[in-house]
Amino acid sequence: MIKAAVMGAGSWGIALATVLKANGHEVIVWCRRKEQAKELTETCELKDKLPGVILDKSIKYTSDMKEAMSGKDMIIVAVPSKGVAQVGRMMNEYCDADQLVVDVAKGIEEDSLLTMSGVLKRELPDCRIGVLSGPSHAEEVVRKMPTSLVAGARRQKDAEYIQNAFMNDYIRVYTSPDVLGIGLGGALKNVIALAAGMADGLGYGDNTKAALITRGIKEISALGLAMGAYKETIEGLSGMGDLIVTCASMHSRNRRAGILIGQGKTTEEAIAEVKMVVEGIYSAKAACSLAKRYDVELPIIDAVNKVLFDGEKAKDGVYNLMQRDKKSEHTKLMWEE
Repeated sequence: MIKAAVMGAGSWGIALATVLKANGHEVIVWCRRKEQAKELTETCELKDKLPGVILDKSIKYTSDMKEAMSGKDMIIVAVPSKGVAQVGRMMNEYCDADQLVVDVAKGIEEDSLLTMSGVLKRELPDCRIGVLSGPSHAEEVVRKMPTSLVAGARRQKDAEYIQNAFMNDYIRVYTSPDVLGIGLGGALKNVIALAAGMADGLGYGDNTKAALITRGIKEISALGLAMGAYKETIEGLSGMGDLIVTCASMHSRNRRAGILIGQGKTTEEAIAEVKMVVEGIYSAKAACSLAKRYDVELPIIDAVNKVLFDGEKAKDGVYNLMQRDKKSEHTKLMWEE
């Protein structure tokens, strides 16, 4: 049995807590607010985000970080990406030396351009940092729908520890040493999903969605490879897999926000209506900064930024993408003479 702490009581943190508990582990969830910890303890429901799901009564909840982290074998950081740095700094006081900390947040920090696992490594330099990612909606995981994830860590034994903790008859977990690639895939797919949502909001169809997914993974791959990630990762669960599910599902808050923007709402109005953190909005600017640093062209991600922050209409963004200069799809293939 593993003693695990989940830092963050959002839908994904709660979903992962239910998996750990179903696997026979001891689980405590850290909540930012005492009121939330009290409500979860008393009702065993996350009513606003996972309505109708009754949680295991033996999952514990606390707003005391020391209580949550003390004596734990593994700590899972499941707060929104914009809060990872702050929570990491708070955790530093209570982390044991060589503690295994698992990032499940997806994003890129705008100032440092670090993925969330990189942010945690900066804030918790003495800890072993892993990552768990892949195509997974909390709404489906808590209902035990078959899901595949990838556990990443620099050391194989850490990745396998995460794998063993979460794997069961409805969660399949693979392992990978490509922590950077897993983090980039999870962050950048949210930006592409905003574009896919905008296309939906504009009333475009399957042709448009397929083009955005296909060319979107090309952009993620181009930047990832330039930064040192591996092609296999981008083509795998945390790249192509997560991109497909996020662009296609109404569970996706990024797609939902994109739909609203495509329908004419402002970025701020879309965030307010979704009522959850739209991670792609926070990663979009950082992705453009990385593209400049590594001299990589990301036309879809650039177009999303112009709509989000420069006031360009979504329809104009799509038009400008379609009017780009003619190109070959694969520049390294050879023509016959």
